Formats: sequence, C-alpha cells, structure tokens
Amino acid sequence: MKSARGTEVIHNGTLIDGTGAVPIANGVVHITDGKITYAGSVAMAPPVAPDARRIDALGGTIMPGLVEAHFHATYFNVAALEDLDIKYPVEYVTLLAASNCKLALECGYTAARSGGCLFNVDYWLKKAIENDVVPGPRLAASGREICGVGGLMDWNPDFRKIGMDGLVLLINGADECRAAVRKLVKDGVEWVKTYPTGDAAAPDANDHHTLCMTFEEMDACVATTHNHGLKITGHCRANAGIKNALRAGYDTIEHGTFMDDEALDLLMIRNTPVIPALRFEQASIEHGPEFGMPQRIIDGHIECMECGAESARRILKAGGRIGMGGDFGFAWNSHGEYAKEMTFFVRYVGFSPLQTITCATKIGAEIMGRGDEFGTLEPGKLADVLVVDGDVLADISILEDRQRILAVLQGGVLKTGRLLAQPGNSSPP
Repeated sequence: MKSARGTEVIHNGTLIDGTGAVPIANGVVHITDGKITYAGSVAMAPPVAPDARRIDALGGTIMPGLVEAHFHATYFNVAALEDLDIKYPVEYVTLLAASNCKLALECGYTAARSGGCLFNVDYWLKKAIENDVVPGPRLAASGREICGVGGLMDWNPDFRKIGMDGLVLLINGADECRAAVRKLVKDGVEWVKTYPTGDAAAPDANDHHTLCMTFEEMDACVATTHNHGLKITGHCRANAGIKNALRAGYDTIEHGTFMDDEALDLLMIRNTPVIPALRFEQASIEHGPEFGMPQRIIDGHIECMECGAESARRILKAGGRIGMGGDFGFAWNSHGEYAKEMTFFVRYVGFSPLQTITCATKIGAEIMGRGDEFGTLEPGKLADVLVVDGDVLADISILEDRQRILAVLQGGVLKTGRLLAQPGNSSPP
C-alpha cells in the first residue's frame, strides 16, 4: 500500500489521539511521507513548509482510523446460517467481499481483522489491498474456520453429501486439529478461527453448549498455531468454553458472553483481549421477527446481549482489553453499519465515548498485532487518520453517518470522504 509523499497538515479540529488521553480542543496532525511527525496542540506545533498540503477538519474531530476487530468480508446479507456455504459461488463471493472492503474504508475503518472468510478470500483481498488493486482496510486474514463435527458450523446432514470445505474445516480429534491448522498455514492466514462453543442462533449447539470442541482439540490447535508463529481465536460464549480457551492459550476471545469470576481472573492474568460483538445481538432482537426468527432464538439473543454487556463491563472495570467488532454481514446487521457497535457500547453497555474510541482504535490495532504501526495518532506511526464532521464525544452516533466522514487517510493518502471531492484535496502521490 503506497504512502503519501511530502508534508501534510490536518488542522482545525478536536484531536482524539486514541491513547485514552484527554482530547485537545485545537489540535493538529503533521504528516511526512505517510507517517505522523506531530500530533497535539496547534499552539505547540513545530513549523511546517509553506507548501504543505492542508486538510481542514472544519471544526470537527481528528482521530485515528477505526479498526473492525471481527470482520467477515464474505458475509453478505446472510438470512440464515445455511446461506453462508451455499448461497453464491466463489467468484461472486469474491466480488461481494471486495465491495464490503471498499465500504468499510468509506465508513472510516482503515484496518480490520478477519473473523473467518469463505474460500480463503481474505488472504487474496489483503494482497489486493496492499497492492492498491482494490480499496479497503489493512487486513489480517484468517481464511476458513475450524469446527468440531456436529458443532455450530456443521449443519449439512450427511445424506446430502455436501461438505463444508468452503466455509470451515471439520475436525474430530487432536490429530485432525493439527492437520486443519497446517492447511490454513499453507493458505497464508495470520489468524486461526475456531468454534469451541455454540450460539443462540443454533439451538442444537446453543450458547451454553461447550462440546463443539474438546479441550484436547483446542490445545492441539493452539500448539500447532503458535508453532507456526500465528495467532488463534475462538467463538466462545459458554463459560466453560471461555476457560478452556484461556487455559489452552488462545490469543483473543470472540464474544466472551458468559464469564464467571474464575474466567475473568484467567482473562486478566493472560491479558487476553475480548471482542464481544454485541451489536449482532441487539440487531437480532430488533429485526429477528422480520426474518422469521423463532422466539426461542430471539430469547437466546436477549440473554447473550444482557450477559455479554455485563461481561464487557466487568472486563473494563478490571482493566482488561475490549475490541470493537460487530459480526456484520447478516441481513439484519448489514455491512456499512459498523459504528453501531460503538453507539451500542456507549448507550447500552455504559462505556464512555472516549473509552469506546480507544477500544476501536488502539486496542483494535493491538489485537491485529500492529499496535506499533497504527491505532493511535503518535509520532512515528502510519498516518491512518479519520476526520469527522462533528463532535463524536458529544454524539458517538455521528460515526454511523458516512456523510459526516470528511476524510479517511491511509499512510497519509486521502482515500475517501467528502473532502476528496473538493478542489485541491486530491489524493497525494
């Protein structure tokens, strides 16, 4: 991915640097050759060359680009789990995924970690984005997922003679886990995604179900993943599954819905980030009836939302790390609505806007393993910057409105936003 050349100045806005520090009312960011050289008060800013390119924040907010920490590029208006593996052929899935990546960037998301992707498409999307073939967030690929036979992602009955290879690798036993991870290594992934527990959306493997993978299987996945220098995560709702994942050495926990004190203690000892993905629950409750969702499933989502929110509160209070990622791509939880996860955390969970933004920037970059490169506006880091029309601390929901996105920069290159259409604000070389 090309970085900008020369000097740029983003000024006339409140600066939120992503570290959790107090915002600076009259802030400015200086960028040289795609990297930040200064971020702070305009009063303390060093001089810049008179020919520096300037971006006027119009009195709005200057902040780091957002990080979607649970991104499904190949999910597109999924109305039922079965749609994931039989709805479209790989060629069309790839085109849809590229469109979703472009949309994410337009929404202010300059980086994303894949939480599972059909046909290993995210690996090739990552290459295409890095080579400026298509626009999109900086990606961490995970490819196909791993699930135990009969678990959450194994719904095709044997008589149909249809496998699940485009979506998941089904395993039964530790040896098959090792083989599955090795296949993913060969595919070029950075993250291995597994399914240790069930979900409210699947009553035969519900959200308290912990037998989608045994501890021995999880342990084999972790050992093989780490042996290859990669990271592993898991869909963990049930309390026992969360503890199994932490004991096995998982690098992050997806959802972390039902956590007792022992699970929280394990989490804090290991400093393991959690990505709750709670907007999916809220959207399922609000719109599930429109899509024929049975009441027992909606009741399960209600429980997941309430208990997941309480777990997130406890994690934050204990000093743990939370990433923002809303499991988007379902018909009732569409791509392009990513910032609704942040609004939910402020209005329902009770996080402050500044805490939520830190989770969606700094912590997201740390989850991707790239916290030293982006996620905060600090000297030496890549100039992945979001400029927003309005005060996002006063109203976090502003981030949901793409019309309020003034500029999205990656490595100092103005990629999208309202200001791109204005004279003099063309993307720099």
